[in-house]
Amino acid sequence: MMQRNQDRDDTTIDVDPGRVEAGIGGAGAPRSCYGVQVLVAGRRKQWRDEINGQIRRAGYSAISVDSAVDALTVLVLGLPVDVLVTDAELHGSLGISELAAEARALRPNLGIVVACDSAVSDCADLVPADALLVPCPSQEEAVASSVREALAARAV
Repeated sequence: MMQRNQDRDDTTIDVDPGRVEAGIGGAGAPRSCYGVQVLVAGRRKQWRDEINGQIRRAGYSAISVDSAVDALTVLVLGLPVDVLVTDAELHGSLGISELAAEARALRPNLGIVVACDSAVSDCADLVPADALLVPCPSQEEAVASSVREALAARAV
């Protein structure tokens, strides 16, 4: 018991909340106790699984939903989300431009990445001005590198 008390007394804790980890979160990306959280919204399960694989291989955590309404629900509930990755083909009562606008209203510092499997010219009109466009999301690590870029832009 004496040893435990001595260990506690000798321990120093770095409590600087502005500390930045250069590892998983990328250069300049602050990390919460949950790590970097990525919300993936896509209507096709196979697409979501591919993107989740890229996100997890990059060392981030992923939450998947199949609609824009579910993505907004996650944000409204206050779950920690650093970057939203959405499929340009996301259909339903909310399209990607509405989802991005609502997400930005809820979380002004949220990074937004739009993945587009079709021709870039078809997606360019739908993508909000402050979002990153990934033209070939099936390419290995294409989405993960865009997530890193969105995190770096957030930290600036």
